[in-house]
Amino acid sequence: MGSVEIEAPRVNTLENGNINEDEESPIEEVRLTVPNDDDSSLSVWTFRMWFLGVLSCALLSFLNQFFAYRREPLVITQITVQVATLPIGRFMAAVLPETKFHIPGFGKREFSFNPGPFNMKEHVLISIFANAGSAFGNGSAYAVGIVTIIKAFYNSSISFLAGWLLIVTTQVLGYGWAGLLRKYVVEPAHMWWPGTLVQIALFRTLHEKENGDNTDGDNKKRMSRSKFFVIAMTGSFLWYSVPDFFFQSLQSISWVCWAFPKSITAQQLGSGFSGLGFGALTLDWSVVASFLFSPLICPFFAIVNVFIGYVLIIYIVMPISYWGLNVYNARTFPIFSSHLFTAQGQRYNTTAIVTKNLEIDLVQYEKQGRVNLSSFFAITYGFGFATIAATLTHVALFYGREIYNRYRASKEGKEDVHTRLMKKYKDIPSWWFHLLLALTIIISLLLCIFLKDEVQMPWWALIFAAALAFIFTLPVSIITATTNQTPGLNIITEYIMGVIWPGRPIANVCFKTYGYMSMAQAISFLSDFKLGHYMKIPPRSMFLVQLIGTILAGTVNLGVALWLLDSIDNICQDNLLPANSPWTCPSDRVFFDASVIWGLVGPKRVFGSLGNYGALNWFFLGGLLGPVVVWLLHKKFPKQSWIPLINLPVLLGATASMPPATPVNYNAWILIGTIFNFFVFRYRKKWWQRYNYILSAALDAGVAFMAVLIYVSLGIENKNLHWWGADPDIDPEHCPLAYCPTAKGVIVDGCPVF
Repeated sequence: MGSVEIEAPRVNTLENGNINEDEESPIEEVRLTVPNDDDSSLSVWTFRMWFLGVLSCALLSFLNQFFAYRREPLVITQITVQVATLPIGRFMAAVLPETKFHIPGFGKREFSFNPGPFNMKEHVLISIFANAGSAFGNGSAYAVGIVTIIKAFYNSSISFLAGWLLIVTTQVLGYGWAGLLRKYVVEPAHMWWPGTLVQIALFRTLHEKENGDNTDGDNKKRMSRSKFFVIAMTGSFLWYSVPDFFFQSLQSISWVCWAFPKSITAQQLGSGFSGLGFGALTLDWSVVASFLFSPLICPFFAIVNVFIGYVLIIYIVMPISYWGLNVYNARTFPIFSSHLFTAQGQRYNTTAIVTKNLEIDLVQYEKQGRVNLSSFFAITYGFGFATIAATLTHVALFYGREIYNRYRASKEGKEDVHTRLMKKYKDIPSWWFHLLLALTIIISLLLCIFLKDEVQMPWWALIFAAALAFIFTLPVSIITATTNQTPGLNIITEYIMGVIWPGRPIANVCFKTYGYMSMAQAISFLSDFKLGHYMKIPPRSMFLVQLIGTILAGTVNLGVALWLLDSIDNICQDNLLPANSPWTCPSDRVFFDASVIWGLVGPKRVFGSLGNYGALNWFFLGGLLGPVVVWLLHKKFPKQSWIPLINLPVLLGATASMPPATPVNYNAWILIGTIFNFFVFRYRKKWWQRYNYILSAALDAGVAFMAVLIYVSLGIENKNLHWWGADPDIDPEHCPLAYCPTAKGVIVDGCPVF
């Protein structure tokens, strides 16, 4: 809690003038973004860092888990913390006492609640603290999904101890081997981690230009960022009460449905939540930023790639598949749904094929028949297969030589200035990581052995999942560190476990979580370490903040999840909830359906010889060969500069968030992102540079606080309005027919029969 760092620096500040040209980073983007100096006298182990770090971590974990169950699960990002904690940190620096004191047992070291001005290193650690439990900005611990599907979908139970151990071990497991890989993917200059540069640019903008900078070089007075943040957050806070409570139809303005209230086809086209979202818009920021995060912080070139892929899949492939070819009897089912169906178009009764031990009942399964998917859900899996394969081929062909050269240079090249500056601080002993890895594996094994009835996974599956994650961590880290693309293991891990051990859904999702999430957490850990490397944060401080933050975040996630699961009637059961209920758990619905497809029923009965969707496996081959064609065209026509811009992993994976994301999310995200990151960026660059990230953080924060306030004051008591724009018994989007099938003879409640 004092002002002294965990370790004393051994070298004084290095000035820019003492840096040789040979020591400059070999990566131009790094040279332009990352400062080449370090003030080692700055205190990072301060009361302010601990107070704001713990508070931010707990608050973010609470809000993100709270939103995870809502129809539009807004994720409060790390950037919000960066922006919001700056004025608070400066306020604390202004009002806290500067008196120095001694703590018994710490020798002659002096401590103070206020060691000086709020500095950038404290700010970086607070940001990392807050985001420690969220791999790649997912908001909450991945393993919370297992607790949710057990309680809300399988109507079973899991103890707090089993849930907590599952969450903490899956989050921490990857930290062990990530620490051992730091010398390969953090210290080398050629492993530059492009994703960290955005954060560094924002930190420098907030700290280096804020003091005394009320103009933008044109002698015009500008509002301070702090004042702008407060005003924007207040506006967001007040406005969100309108779409969230008073006028819920503003969540998705599907005017096509309103114009054609009796046409199934028109509503399938126009519905933003249950159709293709043609023309659907929103005035709800949580809809804009759900699933895809804030469009204000996404570069315009990425928005263009997503737009092209989105249009290709939603407005070309889907209409042809549904109305044209009737692929997989598409018209028997809704055009857009993540639910599972029988061959007759009825909801699949998954509870009927599950035993008390959460294993498949084959007799009941044979009675009900094969699992069927909506055409969009099936095509989504196909494109998911293609995206995984295309990522590997694309990276190998277009970045393979670069990755190899940079990896070789990282082993043979000279140290850059950042690596040399970091040698001033004591490194983390290897035994810390060895001990952490050993303890995590032992605890995980004990979980699998003594609480096997709750997690289903045998000990050998844990070893297999950990080995799989460990094998992939280094190559995927190198890919991420050089290309900013991160291939995921989620589909591969659930596919493997489903083949090896079908009929056990909880074992499948546990295997997926240990195999996929431990790798993702390892890469997130390494990315944060690279951020600390660039910002000259003492390594031991980084390690402790990440570890403590991860455990705290997971604990808060679990507590909030159990609170909501136990207090909201029929949570996640959209067929039992009121029409306007926000507690539909879209992400957990997809997670549950995946547990049924890959775990309970098994891939052989869905994507294999005993299922309907075996042809989708050809998407693996298509994805594998697609980048080869693009690469050959590039070699054949090297002067055509547009050819290498065809990024098939981005195009094929553009709709990877759908479901649970819906077309209105994409429409709004693309539109807002284009306005701010093309038009505002191009024509009002000074404004964009000063306020863009601030506005994003303010909108997130305002929505988050109002949503919690509405739930606590009105939602718990089920207080609702009753009018056309907000009625618990009426679909607020007013597209009731969008969910109807169009095949002859299919009977669904509320739908006409053809």
